[in-house]
Amino acid sequence: MMASPPSNSDYLWWRDGVIYQIYPRSFMDSDGDGVGDLPGLISRLDYVAELGVDAIWLSPINKSPMYDFGYDISDYEDIDPLFGARADFDRLIAKAHRLGLKVMMDLVINHTSIEHPWFQESRSSRDSPKADWYIWADKAPGKNGRQPPNNWAAVYGGPAWEWDETRGQFYCHLFFKEQADVNWRNPGLRAALMNMIKFWLDRGVDGFRLDVVNLFFKDAQLRDNPPALTLSHRAFMPWFRQKHIYDCNLPELHDAYREFRRLLDSYPERGSVGEILLSEEPELVASYIGRDQLHLAFHFDFLHRPWLPRAFQESAAAWEAATASDPDKWPAYALSNHDWPRHVTRHGGGPFASARAKVAAALLLTLRGTPFLYMGEEIAMPSPSLARKDLVDPPSKKLWPFYNRDIARTPMQWDDSPNAGFTTGKPWLPVGPSHEKINVAEQKTDPRSVLNFYRALLHLRRESPALRRGAFRPLVERPVNALIYLRETGAQTMLVALNFFGHHTTVQLPDGNWRQALSTHIGGGPVGNQLTLAPFEASILELVPR
Repeated sequence: MMASPPSNSDYLWWRDGVIYQIYPRSFMDSDGDGVGDLPGLISRLDYVAELGVDAIWLSPINKSPMYDFGYDISDYEDIDPLFGARADFDRLIAKAHRLGLKVMMDLVINHTSIEHPWFQESRSSRDSPKADWYIWADKAPGKNGRQPPNNWAAVYGGPAWEWDETRGQFYCHLFFKEQADVNWRNPGLRAALMNMIKFWLDRGVDGFRLDVVNLFFKDAQLRDNPPALTLSHRAFMPWFRQKHIYDCNLPELHDAYREFRRLLDSYPERGSVGEILLSEEPELVASYIGRDQLHLAFHFDFLHRPWLPRAFQESAAAWEAATASDPDKWPAYALSNHDWPRHVTRHGGGPFASARAKVAAALLLTLRGTPFLYMGEEIAMPSPSLARKDLVDPPSKKLWPFYNRDIARTPMQWDDSPNAGFTTGKPWLPVGPSHEKINVAEQKTDPRSVLNFYRALLHLRRESPALRRGAFRPLVERPVNALIYLRETGAQTMLVALNFFGHHTTVQLPDGNWRQALSTHIGGGPVGNQLTLAPFEASILELVPR
């Protein structure tokens, strides 16, 4: 089945569509080495197209020593042999396009691996042509020998500076010492990155997810960050113990994104989305998007909200306030990704996990904005408990039990076989025990499954102008049990009613002739101007002209 956009419309895949994130290491393994790869991904593309999404976003597949599982790139223009070859990537692009799917790559351009030839040349001499392609600094004066030039912290612990004996200076790394931050102030470095982006655009890539877009520029004077006045619940990460004045969100960033956007706009139908590192402030996120900057930027607030209707309404309202006045600013939402526990687990799991997952799906896919689904979300795949000895991710091992990315990255659950249909070998991360009951094969044949609800919902969204681009209007200012809102265009009005709890609740509908377009439950529907929602019911109504 090809994912065809509605006819006779100005359909934009990055704006009207739904984007499906794939973590390639964990999606499908074709050769039995226990790691997902491009041929395996290609073999499952039909499944993705049949789901009804518009695009796939691939976490990094470039050549890498894999210290940070691909976010430490050593060759921007090659595919890591672990995943395949350029020819495999070309086959992926070709098949995806035949199926009506766009392809987004992960663009990691705040830093490279220290094994990248650029860094090797930069460290070799202060006089090399690439000497200033990275951020280097002399040691600060002090009694204790080699003092870093300032107090900047690395996200996962320790200082953001590493002494390099070869060059006799410190280099900056806001993540691991194996990932050196590039110097975006250097025109040669910037030109090389733009040429690399053009390389992939010429190869047929439709867009990019930009990693940590708010970090690219650092203060030229390398001034100290002040301490955070209040500590958040994530203060176990050193990053949150500083106020990031000089290493984050600098104004120079926006000129760089204008240059990037001009390059993307020179190709037809390209799109982009930025990751704003550890920032949920909607005004800040919105400042990175618009007609001449990024197409989209993630608002990650949903990943940290409790399972309460008021919590999600407040978050959506804040995003609306930051974007609704400018038609070129468009929201983007996600409930799960590769860095945080899956929302099914965060929201409580247990016997009502599937029911809550359907409500969450209806929320994500009916708000005004571009939804991002994380692989497995469509089957209510949970994050398993992993023993500390099974962890492979460096920050997960370091920050355990407070932070764990591995539980978001376990293999996709295709069937109930011992390795969930993911591999014939030993998987790189343990398969979650839930795969015996929660898997694609089981849900394909069940008309009431989470998977088939996603398919129906995605189809409804694709065919509904109001759900794709309509205005968002909450109907209850302070929801208690149910979240209720309208999506409206001049020609269509849809009403979304979401019951977050395990008991019936009755809501008052606006005047009009309402019909049920989709529900998680059999039967029910509006009676006059009232709608009684069953426990954990999501109901979508359409206003029908009398």
